[in-house]
Amino acid sequence: MSTSAMKDIFDLALVREIAAALLVADASFDADAFVACSMDGLSRLELTGRAAHIADALHDYLPEQFSEAAAVIEASLGPELPVTGEIGRAALRYMPHVLFVQKYGIDDFESAMRIQAELTRRFTAEFSIRAFLVKYPERTYEQMLAWADDDDAHLRRLASEGTRPRLPWAPRLCAFQKDPRPVLELLERLRDDPVLYVRRSVANNLNDIAKDHPALVIETCRRWMKNSSAERTWTVRRALRSLVTASNRDAISILGGTYNPSVCLSGITVTPQRVTLGGAAQVSFELENTARQSQHLLIGYAVHFVNAYKTTRAKVFKLRSRTMQPGEKVTLSFTVSLATMTTRRHFPGYHRIDAIINGETHPLGGFDLIA
Repeated sequence: MSTSAMKDIFDLALVREIAAALLVADASFDADAFVACSMDGLSRLELTGRAAHIADALHDYLPEQFSEAAAVIEASLGPELPVTGEIGRAALRYMPHVLFVQKYGIDDFESAMRIQAELTRRFTAEFSIRAFLVKYPERTYEQMLAWADDDDAHLRRLASEGTRPRLPWAPRLCAFQKDPRPVLELLERLRDDPVLYVRRSVANNLNDIAKDHPALVIETCRRWMKNSSAERTWTVRRALRSLVTASNRDAISILGGTYNPSVCLSGITVTPQRVTLGGAAQVSFELENTARQSQHLLIGYAVHFVNAYKTTRAKVFKLRSRTMQPGEKVTLSFTVSLATMTTRRHFPGYHRIDAIINGETHPLGGFDLIA
């Protein structure tokens, strides 16, 4: 999906769909006026700006009382998402509804909690709930504790994702950055969740906390690894990824990795050397254990993606874990996709690639991305 297509999700057709659903929920809803208001100036805005603009139109044409407006929105909602974490076009249609709750529901706590619970089942309320954590920290935290024990995986995931101190594209939760212990209490309840969608959020939340409190996360993960299941081990491994990349000795040890491993990389290929936007690069290399003893290796790679400011930011990907015997060699390969997604835009420039072996960086070369 191109960058243009992402913002163009909010077009006349989708605005009319939203209006039609609201009209079914409330026969007095002025659908034509809502559509005209939403479309006025919409084409000049980017993705989030368009959603916010439509949210303001919702405020203009839904009932003035927020509890009544929330009831209309709830009655207009479509089917719930499966608990896979996949958000497509149908789910993005609810971004204006979430922003409406964040902006106009902040003074009606009970109604806002109810409608956010419904919206997170169709999209996500991880962004809107943060405004309530700031204004009503104790009441909202109690709600998060209740959601962490809910039978609905969407609500359990919101309890974790909504409390991430460093959630991307959202204001940081400074109170939880300073003292993450309340968040850790939530994560303790969710660490063995049966749904991967929830456990992935738990891991990402711990990874956030590790950037400000590495020792606390190390202590937590070391305790979690005692008699851990395969699922919990996966969560811990993902939670420690930033610390492993930073060559944190304790994080590498928790995952069974050999600190400062003796390895050799050869036969490195990156093809093609020039990649067109939307294409992909194939990377391959041979890894050899050059030590006199076996070594457990945590193998990953980093792609230094170019951003809009022509600087780069590395994104780390896990490749595999492997115990290698002395002199053993293995050929590894992976694909770097340059397809535009809702979560990542790509920009022309040189993209450097590194292998990361137990936190140690080994350059693999790179490729030029061209428009």
